Amino acid sequence: MGAVVRVLSTDTIKAPKSSDREIDLTPWDLRFLPASTNKKGLLYHHQAVANQIQRLRHSLSSALAFFQPLAGRLKITEHRDNMVSCSVTCNNAGVLFIHAIAENTCVADILGPTYVPPIVGSFFAFIGVRNYEGTSKPLLGVQVTELVDGVFIGCTFNHVVVDGKSLWHFINSWAEISRNGCHHQISKLPTLEHWFPNDIQRPIQFPFTMEPQKNHFDGEKLSLSERVFHFTKEKIMQLKSKVNAETCTIKISSLQVLLTHLWCSVIRCKQVDPQEEVHNMFMIGVRPRFVPPLPEDYFGNTIIGCIVKMKAGELLELGGLCKGACEMNKLIASHSDEKLKNQYESWLRNPTFVRQASTTDTNLLLISSSPWFDVYGNDFGWGKPVAVRSSYKINGIVSVFAGIEEGSIDLQVCLPYKILEAMGNDIQFMDVVFN
Repeated sequence: MGAVVRVLSTDTIKAPKSSDREIDLTPWDLRFLPASTNKKGLLYHHQAVANQIQRLRHSLSSALAFFQPLAGRLKITEHRDNMVSCSVTCNNAGVLFIHAIAENTCVADILGPTYVPPIVGSFFAFIGVRNYEGTSKPLLGVQVTELVDGVFIGCTFNHVVVDGKSLWHFINSWAEISRNGCHHQISKLPTLEHWFPNDIQRPIQFPFTMEPQKNHFDGEKLSLSERVFHFTKEKIMQLKSKVNAETCTIKISSLQVLLTHLWCSVIRCKQVDPQEEVHNMFMIGVRPRFVPPLPEDYFGNTIIGCIVKMKAGELLELGGLCKGACEMNKLIASHSDEKLKNQYESWLRNPTFVRQASTTDTNLLLISSSPWFDVYGNDFGWGKPVAVRSSYKINGIVSVFAGIEEGSIDLQVCLPYKILEAMGNDIQFMDVVFN
């Protein structure tokens, strides 16, 4: 019998008290309306028992008292001239809580294989849901799946409401309440008010059609698979030292070097024509880049996408790794307070949205998440997790996580199976990967 997930119960969890607060959304939030929901999950080598499932329900309710937007819904208001505005209404409609069981699946079945097993996708709620559907669907879905010898906590967030930093702020706080008791005051309160320039008219009005869009990604047709590559602190530092020795003008970070190293392998294994342009898109946080900086605990989206473009041959030639990492570094550094405010105002004049990437765009690598988020500190009262996983079947998407050992990094990569196989045989790439 194959591995299956069976739902035991479905509940709606609400905060202890309701709120009538309404939060206007910024361009950083609004551009995620057509995109897929954000899925992140934690694996524990610990058998869940009934009272612990109940503890998760109660602590989730207590956490929502501090993070009211997650228990609310999106509100899209129509205006004249085919314009709309969007806000989060903190009406305490509640979040989805699913208790499920995978009776034939062990922790080793998740961690052992070279490729992420397909069952992991079944550990999350809201498969195929787009963010704009948050007008009627919960903005957070939690699925707690019992395994034979462990438990997986899968969280599906509406990306209009949170970015990665806010997402993990919430999970960290929920875990803190779970292990310390439901009356516990969390150590870091969120700032719910969103940032707008002083002279802007709120709520922001923009053109948007809430029609079901054609699903461009077809994981089956491309035989998309997911594989986690683990990099130790020592290997990362060796790679960083090698690249920084090749340049005297810019100090490249460990993450910039590692992501460019991955990019080189992907292009090499795809055998892209040397004259063809390849793209590496990644998100950067803007909180500390503003003057004055936005609050560290700002609860919402404060990320923007950047794209490095190079010819494939340029990236793969001698010194190409250094050049690619330098381009990434310079692009990140160029995002000053002035540039960010200009981009914000530019969106108001010409709104653009994050569309679901087509799996036929073989030249795009899309980097998401960050190794700086506190993943392994999430102890709900039964110890720390043994792994973190995302669930995106999008060609070329890379989820970046802290590794389980200090200073290590995991990259969960989604690509066609034959490309991931080729990467596993790419000596130049795998020399840095921990096997």
